[in-house]
Amino acid sequence: MKALFLAGGKGIRLQPSTDKVPKPMVPIMNKPLLERTMVHLKKSGISEIVISSCYQPQYIEEYFGNGKQFGLKIQYIVEDIPLGTGGAIKKAEAQFEDTFIVFNADILSDIDIPKMLDCHKNRHAIATIAITEVSDPSAYGVIDHDTDGYAISFVEKPVQGQIDSSYINAGIYIFEPEILKEIPNNRVVSAEREIFPRFIVKGHKIAAYKHDGYWMDIGTFEKYIQVHKDIMDNKCKMVDCNFSSSNISLGKNVKIHPDSKIIGPAYIGDNVEICAKAIISHSVIGDNVSIGSRSRVTGSILWNDINISSEVRLVNTIVTSNCFINRNLNYLNTVFSHKLDRQIPV
Repeated sequence: MKALFLAGGKGIRLQPSTDKVPKPMVPIMNKPLLERTMVHLKKSGISEIVISSCYQPQYIEEYFGNGKQFGLKIQYIVEDIPLGTGGAIKKAEAQFEDTFIVFNADILSDIDIPKMLDCHKNRHAIATIAITEVSDPSAYGVIDHDTDGYAISFVEKPVQGQIDSSYINAGIYIFEPEILKEIPNNRVVSAEREIFPRFIVKGHKIAAYKHDGYWMDIGTFEKYIQVHKDIMDNKCKMVDCNFSSSNISLGKNVKIHPDSKIIGPAYIGDNVEICAKAIISHSVIGDNVSIGSRSRVTGSILWNDINISSEVRLVNTIVTSNCFINRNLNYLNTVFSHKLDRQIPV
């Protein structure tokens, strides 16, 4: 069984952190989101992957290559312009002759792929859509289903009272290859707005698979920070960070001054130096990071290759790679990048 990742998104709501990095490649506990999902798929027995990209495709291909070092076989398809979910799937048509799975590349989920595949086969569906329940479905595509577990309607971003269902499209699909023949070629196509509703009208069976485990779309800074909190609080168990009994994960060649303090949960990457009287609390620190004396990092995420001077305060802040922060500066609810800093709404 092969998997297709729809990795063409630009990540506008995550700018400036995605100015140089495609959204599927933003780090989750110091590894790209896409890699985290690939590892999960590999554990489910899927090792052949197709990545459909559009924004900065070379970044993704240079990182993963042919997939050999990850124990995978990876092929690439590049969209000249964004083609939408349906258009991207259609462009990959030649890659799939049997049942295949599709992932939106901006989600993190511990979905049970074998169980979803069993659901797809047992219901003799042409397509199966993973659905997950959320408290406020108004920002998502909502799916209603009958008592037999087949989708009966799709409503994008419904207003309150428009639909009773609180189950949303989780961005994970299993398709039979014949579905590809019904997707128009060489144009933008939305699977959610065009293909799935058309299939229901035609009487095709679209199964709805309920996923009750962890699911998060990494579409905003609030969710990006939240997913790290969930991992460190053991609410998302698919990311193994080897936390110690004190809830601290330390990488290689980490230098911690005896007068500094690390309060778990905390993740510290490789080649990190934490100077005297610095305090790290409930934070993720990437590789090749230096944190100056008397600085404090709380509830924050630091990417790689960062230099934090002395007496800096970071609270609920994201610092992207290759940044330098001068001494005596304070950042609260901020994204700090090489170009500018931006407030995170809370």
